[in-house]
Amino acid sequence: MRKTVVIGFLGTTLDNIGKSQQRWERWRPTVGLCQQDDLIVHRLELLHDSRMRGLAERVKHDIAAISPETEVCRTEVDLRNPWDFEEVYAALHDYARTYSFNTDEEDYLVHITTGTHVAQICWFLLTEAHYLPARLLQTSPPRKEKEDQRGTYAVIDLDLSRYDKIATRFAREHAETMSFLKSGIATRSPRFNRMIEQIERVAGRSKAPMLLIGPTGAGKSFLARRLYELKKSRRQLAGRFVEVNCATLRGDSAMSTLFGHVKGAFTGALTERAGLLRAADGGLLFLDEIGELGLDEQAMLLKAIEEKRFFPFGSDREVESEFQLIAGTHRDLKQWVAEGKFREDLYARINMWTFELPGLADRAEDIEPNLDFELARFAQEHGEQVRFNTEAKRKYLSFATSSDARWTGNFRELSASITRLATLAEAGRISEAGVDEEIDRLRRTWAGGDEAGEVEALLGEAAAELDLFDRMQLESVIRVCQQCHSLSEAGRKLFAMSRQEKAKANDADRLRKYLARFELDFARIRRQPAED
Repeated sequence: MRKTVVIGFLGTTLDNIGKSQQRWERWRPTVGLCQQDDLIVHRLELLHDSRMRGLAERVKHDIAAISPETEVCRTEVDLRNPWDFEEVYAALHDYARTYSFNTDEEDYLVHITTGTHVAQICWFLLTEAHYLPARLLQTSPPRKEKEDQRGTYAVIDLDLSRYDKIATRFAREHAETMSFLKSGIATRSPRFNRMIEQIERVAGRSKAPMLLIGPTGAGKSFLARRLYELKKSRRQLAGRFVEVNCATLRGDSAMSTLFGHVKGAFTGALTERAGLLRAADGGLLFLDEIGELGLDEQAMLLKAIEEKRFFPFGSDREVESEFQLIAGTHRDLKQWVAEGKFREDLYARINMWTFELPGLADRAEDIEPNLDFELARFAQEHGEQVRFNTEAKRKYLSFATSSDARWTGNFRELSASITRLATLAEAGRISEAGVDEEIDRLRRTWAGGDEAGEVEALLGEAAAELDLFDRMQLESVIRVCQQCHSLSEAGRKLFAMSRQEKAKANDADRLRKYLARFELDFARIRRQPAED
């Protein structure tokens, strides 16, 4: 026999009608649901504030008297503000994530009559999104005062397929939102489309920070702005979109730019400055390359995110600003935490919703639709329609999707390439000759990227002693390393399949040991200071 489990809040008002015998003459939703003739509640998961232990115990005692088959399990959930959507949603999401559901033997109902309206909405969202494998249960008081005080109940089915008009409208609005987020992003990638769908759901339901990971030129800034415009259209934000590249911030200017300063805070501070965090009050703050922030700035940012207040540079008086944060980085922040370059507590705070935007090399199927998109944008900006000749387009795509194409600047570099082709085109047609010139130009830009030449340059005379098999393998590894920004990123790409079979992925260490066989390291291949 399957058991019925009900999850719900204790009604601090409706369930709290005194200790006297008269309490049985009043409707109490939590007690009433256990009095129904055709609903046997085998277990009641009762959530309540720690200050309501006495009431919870009294309700538990009364349920035992009228429904001895019901086991009441109390769980204390302390909320600073039960009307704060973000806090309530996060608390109930954590509860749902850690609860041990046994759907093979138990049916679950979520009681939405008790609790604040915010709690009711959060129960609905979590159930609709299947974080809770349950149906909603709504109880109602008796219609007449002298009727049986057990009241009535109704089970709400969230299967929208039963409601054609609602389902049609939901699908249409969802498609419109998706179209809005992806406008300006030409893609055929199923993986990228799935990621955009998830970002859309998160944007509509959460105010928590969001972390966008991806190489330079992958579209982090563009997506952040589209998310802002989406949330503003839904009236979730009223303030500005404020963007800053943290790699441009250094020393006192970093503190001043982000948090503002008071007059005289440092040499040259002749007037007061509000700072970008205050400028983003009520809006969205996009901190690109957040990994470049100093540790002091990271500590202040963490306080600003969690407490919505901070001290401007040189001030002993706190200011307030409530903003939504989107952070961007091309760094492996987890590795930077291990190396002490990034605060672990800040990483934990911004890592709740993390999305990895793939570079152009990982979205080869999107090169062709982006050619058309870039040409359409060129026509809009310059008032001139330009098209590829058939053979010219074939030649360009053949090169652009080959292993010879580095695309180290990702979509930004592809955009620049198409703009050059369109600008130099004769009579609005991009010819084979024009494509040949552009391919040569790109090859020169990536000069030094000839992997065979790189093997010679890196190993010297020792390159001649390599077997053809080892040389070809090393050439491929060098090519991947030069396309990636960190040893960890290169390792993840090179060991993408075998890493799934390991309990603990050690991609960076495996790659480091492979390169050591040839007396090479990642920094030497990338010709930049070591990052891993």
